[in-house]
Amino acid sequence: MFDRDRWDVLRVHTHNSANATDCIGASIMDAARLIDREIWREGSPRLSSRSVPEETAVALTYNGGTYAAMMTTPQDLEDFAIGFSLSEGVVTSSSDIDSLDIVRFDDGVELRMWLSKPRADRLQQRRRHIAGPTGCGLCGIESIAEAMRPTAVVGRSRQFTPEQIMAAMESLPFRQKLNIETRAVRAAAFWNLTSGIAALREDVGRHNALDKLGGAIARLEGARAAPGNFVVVTSRCSYEMVHKTAALGAAAIAAVSAPTSLAIEIAEQAGIALVAFVRDGRLTVYANPQRIVS
Repeated sequence: MFDRDRWDVLRVHTHNSANATDCIGASIMDAARLIDREIWREGSPRLSSRSVPEETAVALTYNGGTYAAMMTTPQDLEDFAIGFSLSEGVVTSSSDIDSLDIVRFDDGVELRMWLSKPRADRLQQRRRHIAGPTGCGLCGIESIAEAMRPTAVVGRSRQFTPEQIMAAMESLPFRQKLNIETRAVRAAAFWNLTSGIAALREDVGRHNALDKLGGAIARLEGARAAPGNFVVVTSRCSYEMVHKTAALGAAAIAAVSAPTSLAIEIAEQAGIALVAFVRDGRLTVYANPQRIVS
């Protein structure tokens, strides 16, 4: 899908990824670009410059077949590949990915993953299940069923205080390095009750930021996070955000903006506390209020 006339490959060894993440962020592509602009004030223009975030086409492939393509901020791409694979159910652990090549073309990036044989066989069966004969009338049904696949259920033992959730949200702006520079990206963070922010990832897309966070957490704690922690996002909360939070194993998601109705329904089913409008010392609990205590 990309122009092969010019490309570079960065091979990431998934068993030794601690240094690879820093390398990806620096060598694959800058996350922001300084551009010239013209500002008009009181009828007169003046020239200045400002950083804007990069937005790049990124394709995810497994064993030679393209699974998805989306627009992404080109940093923390190893985290994105692992987190996306986990949240989509392509793998259950980062160890299911035998190798990962990050290939840069002139017009985008390809994340080439090679899966262990059991996972590759399962993915092939899944693709056959989704793809039916053209015009059969069943393809849409299968695609909808895939989109609405069951969400992981989180244990119901952990509770949080409003003060913990607000403290987590208030700690984000100072840690959002790319957003401080560009004022144009979303963040997803993982809050640990004992140490505060354990990981934070940024992206032009809120789903991508959460997938990147999932990959970072997978490398810190395994495929799923400890249920005593929660996710914080600087965006609205959709069904997919709840689904990805459940895949992480976190017991709550706190959003700065509004949730959708389906997000609330899925959060209830998954046992996740859905907290929204976390700002200015206030918050609203939409799902599993028993998890939020004074």
